[in-house]
Amino acid sequence: MDYHFEFPKDLYAEVRMEERYEIWLAIRNGELDNDGESAEVGAMVRVFDGNMWYTATTNSFEEIQQQLDALAKVAVPNPDIYEHKVVKEFEVNRDEIFTYDKESDLRKVTRNQWKEIVDGYIDKCVDPEDPEVTFWIGSINGQHERKRLITSKGTDVAWDAQCCGLSVYFGFTVDGITSYGGFNTITMTVPELLGHEKEILKKKAMYLDYAKNAKDVEAGEYECILAPIVTAMFTHESFGHKSEADYMLTDKTLAEEWVLGKKVGSEKVTICDDGRLLHHGYVPYDDEGTKAGKTYLIKEGVLTGRLHDAKSASIMGEKKTGNSRAQDYHFQPIVRMTNTYMEAGTDKLEDMIAGIKDGVYVVDVSNGTGNSTFVMNPTLCYRIRDGKVCEPIRVHMLTGSVFQTLYDVDAVADDFELFDQYQCGKSGQGVRVSAGGPSIRVKKLSIS
Repeated sequence: MDYHFEFPKDLYAEVRMEERYEIWLAIRNGELDNDGESAEVGAMVRVFDGNMWYTATTNSFEEIQQQLDALAKVAVPNPDIYEHKVVKEFEVNRDEIFTYDKESDLRKVTRNQWKEIVDGYIDKCVDPEDPEVTFWIGSINGQHERKRLITSKGTDVAWDAQCCGLSVYFGFTVDGITSYGGFNTITMTVPELLGHEKEILKKKAMYLDYAKNAKDVEAGEYECILAPIVTAMFTHESFGHKSEADYMLTDKTLAEEWVLGKKVGSEKVTICDDGRLLHHGYVPYDDEGTKAGKTYLIKEGVLTGRLHDAKSASIMGEKKTGNSRAQDYHFQPIVRMTNTYMEAGTDKLEDMIAGIKDGVYVVDVSNGTGNSTFVMNPTLCYRIRDGKVCEPIRVHMLTGSVFQTLYDVDAVADDFELFDQYQCGKSGQGVRVSAGGPSIRVKKLSIS
């Protein structure tokens, strides 16, 4: 639908319009656990007079002009508003990118078709007679959104995005102790959710074997191999957030530690953020209308960039990167990651393992946090002895210094993967992101 707004004179104004659809279904131990769908439209209207942002939200696109007029009455007219350093940073783009508006649109899939998919996985991957599986859940979901940003500078961009999720998880009870593990994936289209039976059964077997045979590790410092999904978590939590420049506007210590051009890690480490990739963090234009691009944060161990919105870029004298994002139209945009990853290297995983006499192979992880010191909670680990992967070990915590770990990466494999199952929280907002990387070898990490 075409919209024309009368923007107030001597003020910067913008309208961010959104249409959202979501469907979800979960079956737990054979019973329907959660089932629903929702649809919503809404808009955030913002007016800026050079000193303050004035905002309003509405669930009716027909009320947008009324909201603009009301905000203009309380703002202070500023004839020089377009010379303001932040407003000058706002790009003027006109574009439409609708990738999921035809056959790939998940809204064309009926609820019964969604249920058939999850029922099929349960039928093939869950054995109700398995005495060691005391809990299981199969779930599926889809989200579709269309966004449009129109500004008084002349920007008019519109795009869509969507994602589909599948999860089959199990609870294993062995010797009275219950542990959990399974398979989950996020894809961009519904057909990509099909055909994962072998992966689910493989994960189920791995976690059951782990539940039966894993022994507590002896705490200490070990040479470690981090599998791609663990590297992804480390990259996102331990370095990605440090690259969000709005933190540096209020944290002098952080700004002093992370100076562009400074060597911060091994020459084998290169980390990027790229909102153009059709993954979970896909953002062709950010919520200020800046076009997405690839930003090198670390290149061959040297700090080369950080993530910006218009405000942080104008204050720090650096280029915008297309990373101003809001959870939805209820929220103001802030600096966020999109698709953030460590680039692949040229080393072979088998050679990296062969080079370790006594170490730990971290295969999977549930969560992590990162500041100067990062912490991750592994869910699947194996001991490495004399260059071979041996028995499973139970590791409760993996920790290390962010600075030291970046330097201690001495091998980077060619087995890169980008993972789409992340929802990143910051300042009370959650946005979709992807994180990725290859297997890496780290000289020393603390294991307990």
